[in-house]
Amino acid sequence: MANAKEFRVTIEDQPGALGKCFQALAQRGVNILAFQSYVEERESLVRFLVDDPASAKAVLGSLRMNFEETEVAIVKLAHRPGELGRAASRLGESQINIDYSYCGLEPGSTLVLLVFGVDNVTKAANLLDELAAEEK
Repeated sequence: MANAKEFRVTIEDQPGALGKCFQALAQRGVNILAFQSYVEERESLVRFLVDDPASAKAVLGSLRMNFEETEVAIVKLAHRPGELGRAASRLGESQINIDYSYCGLEPGSTLVLLVFGVDNVTKAANLLDELAAEEK
């Protein structure tokens, strides 16, 4: 699982708006694996990975939310000092620019799920697969 679909949603910057979106996903049984949220120009921008992208897309559409789907590079690594640095360095050594990153947890394990928005998803995904394989 070296790349995945990420949702980027624009939500009103007001109390309860993010909760409403995430509760609607939960009601359809969609589990959020990782997310990032921040406010920019009076709108909340949210990026997240889910375990069921098709259902998430249906939920977001039914809420008439403004969203995009994007491919991101991901890797599952042990939760210990230096792993994020190792992954980011591996991408940098191959001249892959990281536009943004965030993390979550792999369901049912203690592995960290690192998410990278990069300028070359395919190359990044292959490198991150190699990095994860070194751990086994």
